[in-house]
Amino acid sequence: MEFETKYITPDIKLSEFNGKGFKTEVIFEHHILVWFISGETKIIQADAAYTFNTGDIFLIPRNQLTTVINYPKNGMPHKAVAMHLTKERLRDFYSRHKAAGRTASHSKIYHFSKHPLLESCLASLIPYFDLGENLPRDIAAIKIEEAISILRSIDKSVDGLLADFDEPGKIDLSDFMERHFMFNMTMDRFGYLTGRSLATFRRDFKKTYHTTPQKWLTEKRLQLAHYQMSEKKRKPIDVYFEVGFENLSHFSSAFKNYFGYPPNALFNNSAPR
Repeated sequence: MEFETKYITPDIKLSEFNGKGFKTEVIFEHHILVWFISGETKIIQADAAYTFNTGDIFLIPRNQLTTVINYPKNGMPHKAVAMHLTKERLRDFYSRHKAAGRTASHSKIYHFSKHPLLESCLASLIPYFDLGENLPRDIAAIKIEEAISILRSIDKSVDGLLADFDEPGKIDLSDFMERHFMFNMTMDRFGYLTGRSLATFRRDFKKTYHTTPQKWLTEKRLQLAHYQMSEKKRKPIDVYFEVGFENLSHFSSAFKNYFGYPPNALFNNSAPR
């Protein structure tokens, strides 16, 4: 089996991947704390890119557009323990613990490297995966609260993320779209992340760009792909997913319809100058 996920609670899982590579685009509903056991992970967001390796521990904020690329490495599978920090559990925690300082939300990924306290907390879950038994509810609550407490002791600013329960507010649509157009999402999700209903999103988009969201997104993705191939000399198979297309066939067809020649023409000097 190339990909396997084991849950000991709905919020704690162990994933293992043995294929050549796995890409996905996600928006995490909850903050997610990850302990990287083996392999390599590349995480790409609008304003930053990260590479994580064996032993790294990192915290990904909720509601952030994220491309995740997982690889086995050095003969070892891609393997990681992940713990979801839900709003319900965090509300309960902060009803009993005062957030330190200012609680302005952050969108960055927190990286804790091979921190011994966090690693010990997450490693203590491994026997439950090996036994194939669910973690008792009271122990699960203790382990998640332990992880939250350790995070706060390591970095006081993490309260700004964990104690923020607001939903996305209405933000500048143009700025958001220019930075996130390559993420392959539904219009509903684009609307939600800009703080708009679907109808309001479509209306505001038309006022801003004088075209439909889908047409604009396709053109922006194709223009980025053209740049990556013509200037960076990257191949279509290495580009289509990153710019927001689901498959190579659709990308090639859309590219030819828009530019008048197929992507491969950029590599055999048959594209118009």
